[in-house]
Amino acid sequence: MPPELVSRNPVTRTNPYAWPFDAPCFPRSAAYRSWLVPEAVGLRERGGARSVFPYSERHLQCVWYDPVLRPARLQTRDGEQVTVEQAGIWNQEAGPDFMGAVVRIGPDRRRVAGDVEVHIHPADWDAHGHGHDPRYRQVRFHVTYFPGPPAAVPVPGAVQLALRDLLQQQPGFSFEQVDVAAYPYAARADMPPCSRVLTRFTPEERQAVLYAAGEERLQRKAARLRQRMDEQDAEQALYEEVLTALGYKHNKAAGRYLAQCLPLEELRAVSGGEVQAAYALLLGVAGLLPDAARRYHDPEVARWVRGLWDHWWRPRARYETRRPRPEWRLSGVRPANHPARRLMAAARMFVAEPRFSTFIQTAATHQPTHWVKLVLAYLTELSDEYLTPRLSLTGRPRDQAVALVGSTRAAAMLTNAAIPWLAATGGYDGAVRHALEALPPEGDNGIVKQTAFYLFGRDHAPRLYRSALARQGLLQIFQDFCLNDRSRCERCTFPAALGRMKD
Repeated sequence: MPPELVSRNPVTRTNPYAWPFDAPCFPRSAAYRSWLVPEAVGLRERGGARSVFPYSERHLQCVWYDPVLRPARLQTRDGEQVTVEQAGIWNQEAGPDFMGAVVRIGPDRRRVAGDVEVHIHPADWDAHGHGHDPRYRQVRFHVTYFPGPPAAVPVPGAVQLALRDLLQQQPGFSFEQVDVAAYPYAARADMPPCSRVLTRFTPEERQAVLYAAGEERLQRKAARLRQRMDEQDAEQALYEEVLTALGYKHNKAAGRYLAQCLPLEELRAVSGGEVQAAYALLLGVAGLLPDAARRYHDPEVARWVRGLWDHWWRPRARYETRRPRPEWRLSGVRPANHPARRLMAAARMFVAEPRFSTFIQTAATHQPTHWVKLVLAYLTELSDEYLTPRLSLTGRPRDQAVALVGSTRAAAMLTNAAIPWLAATGGYDGAVRHALEALPPEGDNGIVKQTAFYLFGRDHAPRLYRSALARQGLLQIFQDFCLNDRSRCERCTFPAALGRMKD
């Protein structure tokens, strides 16, 4: 095992940058957190209360830039409607985040043009010293996640836009679905400053850095789940995470929306605890039910479709009046990964016995390596007499069974849903702590490979990040440090933190 990292500036309950919930099973996350600039983990608001935003400004920049993610009906602090005609040019140099944006404001649709600066909190404008920087004189739009009092923007009449409330009202939206690497950012130098520092590290020390960052990533997931548990039932929080994970990359928002529109307690009550009825409800609310009017030449398919609609007809009316659902992305999806097949896995996990929540809690009482294997086996062995032999809902049966949840997706669900959920529920700290290095890797990921290249160079050994925890660490480092463009690379706090740890 790599050596433990000790924070030079330990994060404690009295530290303003500590999370409101720190799971004891992620002790190395405190060391990683001490390397971050304050705004990466949230700022203390006036009056001493701190609002947590476990993502980066880069996530907010993506939301502003992408009309698919950006709320359609923005509002100013005064309640005037805002329509974005042009989000601006993404600035790859120092200065405002976007240049030359154009919006229409109010009932008279007056046109306002200028630069855009994006922050997590309104107070970040002053905290980052923009008020004395001439490069920000043309800022006309200050976009933040949290609402609050207006910041001292140097241009009179600059528009303040807060995204939090509007994003929370957006069906199925989650920052987890934002692929930050898909948006433009400048190419790195051949050898970034952090890479130069890491050449002095032993392989064990490099792995220790990744493990600390990986635990911080899981800590943040657990903190977010704990916040959800304070608002609702703990099992509902797990249900939302699982449906999001089953949605895979392009259908995360649709999966989360489905879990919110059809809560777990309601799913069980309306279905009467019967798996086929629960599956029909999930398909119906998701808009993925096969066409009842179509003539199916295969009698087995016709009987199966009719059975689904028999379960759906009666409760159908109550769901048709609910808010519009996000569209499922089906083009380019492998048949085995089609969301309609994955929803059968969800029905069995949360309606049939043993239920997933109960199973992972029971499995966690076993030796760490064994309980990880138990959970993976549970997920990959989920099956259905009708669907498992088929690649599509109305297709012909195959000679070889097709898993509802494959091994790669099962590994992702274990790491990103089951582990953080157990940590958030409490009482399983030892089990989670000792299972971290037994977690299976989730498969190839472009961000993981790219960040490893930045940190360790062209000829690094891939075994450095073969484990799931190390891969989680690379993702967290990318989010917290590597999303800055080339002009900001030299001002990154990560190389100095690494240097202090080595010295």
